[in-house]
Amino acid sequence: MEHRLISGIETALGWSGAEGLGKGFVRGSMNDPALVTRTLTPNRLLDIAMRRSLNRPQFRCFQKGEEVHPAIYYTDTVSPRGQSVPMANMRSLGRLLTEGATLILDQLNIFDPTMEVACRALQWWAQERVQVNAYLTTNDAAGFPLHWDDHDVVIVQLAGEKEWEVRETSRTVPMYRDSDPNNNPSDEIIWSGVMKAGDVMHIPRGHWHQATRTGSGSGKSLHVTFGITKRTGASWLAWLADWCREREIFRHDLDRWHGTGSETLVEAAAQLVGERSPTDFLAEYEQEMALPRHVPFLDILGPLHAVVCTTHFPPRIRENGETVDVVASGKKLTLTTKALPALRLLLSGRPVPLDEATAVVGAEVTEVAEILVKEELCAVLTPELSSGYTGLVTNAVF
Repeated sequence: MEHRLISGIETALGWSGAEGLGKGFVRGSMNDPALVTRTLTPNRLLDIAMRRSLNRPQFRCFQKGEEVHPAIYYTDTVSPRGQSVPMANMRSLGRLLTEGATLILDQLNIFDPTMEVACRALQWWAQERVQVNAYLTTNDAAGFPLHWDDHDVVIVQLAGEKEWEVRETSRTVPMYRDSDPNNNPSDEIIWSGVMKAGDVMHIPRGHWHQATRTGSGSGKSLHVTFGITKRTGASWLAWLADWCREREIFRHDLDRWHGTGSETLVEAAAQLVGERSPTDFLAEYEQEMALPRHVPFLDILGPLHAVVCTTHFPPRIRENGETVDVVASGKKLTLTTKALPALRLLLSGRPVPLDEATAVVGAEVTEVAEILVKEELCAVLTPELSSGYTGLVTNAVF
């Protein structure tokens, strides 16, 4: 799936693929103002907050370095029947932002089609899970103190300016669950400066950093942080622990009094390690991800006009002589080889208008599309979902 934002990130960071993730700090600029405003604007973020029932900690507000109590900017909207729905109080938020504050919306990809598509494209690109958080800061509001993340991040500045400081790690590749709390920041500053609209920065896991508008005066800053959680050796071992339950020897109680059978247990563990490599784990991980949310196809609502593949990772297409297998999200579909051209189009990750696709690969594309939608590997391309691709991803028969 070719996505303009990924191309912009690669250009800014001097990458040609995702191999640079986690390898080192790097920053640059996309030099594409139209792409920046297309991705997200401050007003669009506020509109998202206004139209949805959001709750802490997903939606938070900070002022003067401290979290604002939710009661100050939340209100209950009561229906004529007395049903109460918590909503953001936009007047209160407006006052906070006028004074200087930071709004944070975690997992924006759940609520916004553009961010949903961007995260899916990044997942296909990086072959790792991705989520995006948005940060809107006004006037001279302070940011978070020095901290480190347990995942790699790609930060895209979308509006205004914000001052950053990035430091070296004080523990090599620290983890969320670790043997060391890693509470002492490094004194070695890698980079400090101002991020402006269009700038991109990659901060690997464990690097200390902070961002603020303190002392910047009147103005704003909007940036999004794509969090990319890569698999580790510990992830592989945890996966092996799940597999070990298939074998009786690992299900027996450990004999703390006699220690008999310990050598056999160690041998069985070594055999398990030899049979299931880290490469096997990485391939299997993609298949273990549950299918994403999507609008179901109901023929009573009308015929299928357009679809798009919405799996977390690219489906695998395997040719087997007269048949072809599609493997994705724990499912395996087998179709005839005749369906191969349609499958390649429908599983490209790009929107597929079925009338245009018919002219390219034949009438069977509609039947194949209906199968993929039924199996939830593809989704109905609703106008809302289509808006997430517009101007960023060309359709598959372009």
